[in-house]
Amino acid sequence: MRTSVTCPSNHLALAGILFTPDDHVDGRLPAVVISHPGGGVKEQSPSIYAERLAGAGFAALVFDAAYQGKSEGEPRGLENPFQRAEDIKSAVSYLTTRDDIDPERIGALGICASGGYLPYAAQTDHRIKSVATVSAVDLGSVFREGLGRTQDPAILNAMLDQAGALRTAEARGAAPQPAAWIPDNAEELLEAATMQFRETFEFYCTPRGYHPRANQGWVLRSIDLIAQYDSYAMIRLISPRPLLMMAGSEAETAYFSREAIEKAVEPKELVIIDGATHIDLYDKDEYVTPAVARLTEFFGKHLAG
Repeated sequence: MRTSVTCPSNHLALAGILFTPDDHVDGRLPAVVISHPGGGVKEQSPSIYAERLAGAGFAALVFDAAYQGKSEGEPRGLENPFQRAEDIKSAVSYLTTRDDIDPERIGALGICASGGYLPYAAQTDHRIKSVATVSAVDLGSVFREGLGRTQDPAILNAMLDQAGALRTAEARGAAPQPAAWIPDNAEELLEAATMQFRETFEFYCTPRGYHPRANQGWVLRSIDLIAQYDSYAMIRLISPRPLLMMAGSEAETAYFSREAIEKAVEPKELVIIDGATHIDLYDKDEYVTPAVARLTEFFGKHLAG
């Protein structure tokens, strides 16, 4: 069963969907908050995982981040890691107000960029009793150092100069400047592009995963917010609550999960899904099925009554 819901986050209304088991009649359910990738929306991979978790007996709440999707916030497309963390905490707060949810049995799952935002939020929100990620990415690291940490430091300095200039321009009345998550000429670049770029294009720009509210661009001055954010700097604070991180064996981003698990304190677990790339874990059944099986076991154990 799907129910459209809204919840407040810093005075902005977040648009959400609450998935619940079809056979639920009464009593309080364990619940999982699911947060979407950068550039994504709740109707894509979060809903795939939410529907399956609801089938396994959990309530699952998916939502669009503030400034994105159907949620409130101007300028549209602002990517603010600190607001993204607040959105996750606000989603937890919303669940605690519902009579059909057990506030002592709330876990959370972050996908891609939210695999960074979610642990970041959970570090200081003890209401999140168990933490899981799929294809986790530290977006701050990507902007500071590039994917794989091969970026010339001069690139970050130039982007920060640009962010400052854009803030000045907005203060003088200019409109926020948008940037595309995937460039307009992406199809021309595919032959020489990295695997990560190619599969991102395939998911967001073809019928496989396309959604009209997804991948609509981000505000360029978000750079100075993203660059100062570190997903896993205090990941040790999640303990003694359990942490599960899953990544594909072929994912160019898998190093984020491996390094985060190294920094984390027990109980913690890294699960590598054999053969999967980063975005395979968004929607491909042969990889989502074992991932959901592990999530069901994990949340079933740690959100037990």
